[in-house]
Amino acid sequence: MSIRRWKCVCAYDGTEFAGWQSQMGGTAIQDVIEARLAQIFKAPVRIHGSGRTDAGVHARGQVFHFDAEWPHAAGKMLAAFRVGLPAAIQIKSVRPVAPDFHARFQATGKCYVYHLSLGDADPFTRAFSWQIFRPLDVEAMQAAAAVLRGRHDFRAFIALNGPAREDTVRDLRRLEVVRRGRRIRITAESAGFLYKMVRSLTGALVAVGDGRLRVDDVRELLRSKERIPAVKTAPPHGLFLMKVCYGGTGRRRA
Repeated sequence: MSIRRWKCVCAYDGTEFAGWQSQMGGTAIQDVIEARLAQIFKAPVRIHGSGRTDAGVHARGQVFHFDAEWPHAAGKMLAAFRVGLPAAIQIKSVRPVAPDFHARFQATGKCYVYHLSLGDADPFTRAFSWQIFRPLDVEAMQAAAAVLRGRHDFRAFIALNGPAREDTVRDLRRLEVVRRGRRIRITAESAGFLYKMVRSLTGALVAVGDGRLRVDDVRELLRSKERIPAVKTAPPHGLFLMKVCYGGTGRRRA
């Protein structure tokens, strides 16, 4: 039996983890999955994710791959995963792929969703949404989202403590603000995002919603490429990586 490449889709509650990427002390999601694979295969196995998520951020459709020799059907590997992982991590699917598949380098897009709750959220959603205790003008937020959609230099929306990058131009294919009762969902999709960009976009949209910024201020942020104090980084617990896209259109699910 030869070594094969395996593609996995996983979901996780990131509340108690130090993000996706491996950390000293083994407190990241990658560390936990690799520890389980080491038990399954009786040897170290390195996984390669589609990208990082920060501490406290969640995922419904993170993708990773690894190489291993497995003489059984993919379903048996999925069953082995389910036995030994904590309840906060779920491997949703496992399948063999071409040996040149790469979860990160072949991804053509990612979709994130940020959840806001207007007022006190119930105990079942409080841990997974940003509670806002002031009125928000959703129509103004939608107008600001329309300004931000498209190809722009998003230098003003990268976290101030993020890594220095020369290229901060991104094509924001989708940025939508939808309200359902007391809940607001912000959906963002792009081929790639800057460090904490979705949380910064969310912070800016909330600032527009509560009147601290105007839509014209958002246009000026894009023009000036300079971050201002009114643009806060939204807390991590409301953010979900929903899916990773593969294929030419960037719309195909993980």
